[in-house]
Amino acid sequence: MKDQNPNCKEGENSPKIHQHTTFHHEDKTKQALILRLNRIEGQVRGIKGMIEKDTYCDDVLIQIAAVQSAMKSVSKLLLESHMRSCIVDRIQAGENEVAEELLKTIEKMMK
Repeated sequence: MKDQNPNCKEGENSPKIHQHTTFHHEDKTKQALILRLNRIEGQVRGIKGMIEKDTYCDDVLIQIAAVQSAMKSVSKLLLESHMRSCIVDRIQAGENEVAEELLKTIEKMMK
């Protein structure tokens, strides 16, 4: 399979993965993502501590649900930014196959 985009990399068990050298999103979006991920990282460490301390399972499960919700929020923010910048840029550059790529990504996210 010919790779027309120099930023694409063929994975062993995955479709083309775009390896861009820069983050194509606004600094405020990038900072918001990093801030949210830092909070999630702290929450995950907290869950680990709860398990180490034999915290009641219901309390741990509630914290796990909170982390899952927070990850969905990060995913939504990144997807929105991706659609507004990367996808638009690539379509404007004539790379219309990006629409199919986006649909596949959304399908995987919804599983």
